[in-house]
Amino acid sequence: MRLVVQGSAITYSHLAHIHQLCNSNLANTSVQFVQTAQHAYYLANQSSIQQEIQSFCAEQNIDCAYVQDTQTIKKFGLCVMDMDSTLISIECIDEIADMVGLKPQVAAITERAMQGELDFAQSLRERVALLKGLKESDLMRVLNERLTLNPGAIEWIETCKKNNIITLLVSGGFTFFADRVKAMLGLDYAVSNTLEIIDGQLTGNILGNIVDAKTKADELTKLRDSLGLTAAQTIAIGDGANDLKMMTAAGIGIAYHAKPIVQAQATYALNHVGLEGVIGLLTT
Repeated sequence: MRLVVQGSAITYSHLAHIHQLCNSNLANTSVQFVQTAQHAYYLANQSSIQQEIQSFCAEQNIDCAYVQDTQTIKKFGLCVMDMDSTLISIECIDEIADMVGLKPQVAAITERAMQGELDFAQSLRERVALLKGLKESDLMRVLNERLTLNPGAIEWIETCKKNNIITLLVSGGFTFFADRVKAMLGLDYAVSNTLEIIDGQLTGNILGNIVDAKTKADELTKLRDSLGLTAAQTIAIGDGANDLKMMTAAGIGIAYHAKPIVQAQATYALNHVGLEGVIGLLTT
């Protein structure tokens, strides 16, 4: 394994201390940190996970991961990603609700769903029903005024393209936004829910089947198989309970600034860096 540490807070003294902690359990003390990016470093030849190092990094706002040596960027062929609060910085439905003064009510339902306390499909229908009568032009305002990509999103997708990794956005959010994010980043595919809009107004309904946790996992598996890839060649990135099934279906699941329940079940977690941190995890 290699120990990967990332974060803008990292200093030389941090690296020296981590190195010292590693060396206390290593016969080979000549192994040194290798810098792979401005805020990313790795230490090779780690034989075991050390809780002391993980605790130290957490205290210092440093992302820390023990990555298998076989997991490098060249080994992957598919990356499946959530949209809201993963590729982009907002939860679109919360911002839409804000347009009609219902953000607290909708956000409360969103949070419970993200924590895994509510069935996602039911919670989504309840939230969308509250938006009945909202104008399509208000959706465009959210897109133009509030939707921003998360840090590192562009860099990560560019890295995928350079390494022939197919990209899929799969979201419990809405096609109105997902299709635009797909275009912004140049993603290969996008799957999401469709809001019913009649005469320029939301009806409070969703068209077709809801993209839920099972759908996300199914879409990953379907595209993986069509590409002739194995599970080990896939990456899934998400932040909420609705992403857990697709993360489990992937070779590695990355929790991005995620809820505790997601971090606990993910292969790796990024809490302090942006999506460029995925590059750091997989670069040697």
